[in-house]
Amino acid sequence: MTGLTAAQTRDMLLHVAARMQETADLLTQADRAVGDGDHGVGMARGFAAVAARLRSAEIDLPGDALQAAGTALLTSVGGAAGAIFGTLFRAGAAALRGRETLDAAGLADFLEEALTAVQRRGKAAPGDKTVVDALAPAAEAARSNREAPLPEALRAAGEAAWSGVEATKSMVARIGKAKTLGERSLGHPDPGALSLCLILRYMLEYLTGLGQT
Repeated sequence: MTGLTAAQTRDMLLHVAARMQETADLLTQADRAVGDGDHGVGMARGFAAVAARLRSAEIDLPGDALQAAGTALLTSVGGAAGAIFGTLFRAGAAALRGRETLDAAGLADFLEEALTAVQRRGKAAPGDKTVVDALAPAAEAARSNREAPLPEALRAAGEAAWSGVEATKSMVARIGKAKTLGERSLGHPDPGALSLCLILRYMLEYLTGLGQT
């Protein structure tokens, strides 16, 4: 598989949007353990907006689809999650400017630029119990697999992100809403890290549906 076209990238994100809405309860439960429980509702609202925007936007290149998704998340999720995930997609899309397909190298560049932008915006570092703890290992795995087929690179990134989610259970939150819990945040995954992991998982689901595994 050489890469996804613009239309396929849009369809992949539509699949992600539908699955993220289905996963709202899981994200809500995760957030109740370390926050105010609104993460699932916010992400479901955001990805409903993503789907609507993707259906109406002019998508000529893969980066256009990712940019549209980021703008929808930025303007609809609300709170820190909207800013972080909107930034993640919009900054990552900029790394793909002008490219006609989304391949493994593009995925690596997307995640690298997304990580840089998210850290710049949220001031979080690995170990702070945030989305960065899933995004950083995902970006590293994608970078190591930038010459591989896209499904292989995406699978590696998703597995690395899941390891990051698991690692957040042993972290005390140092930033965000969960910071106020101190050691009471131990034993629970970070909801933002979990969301990032699910997004990558659902991207791979789409590729599997295309017969690309």
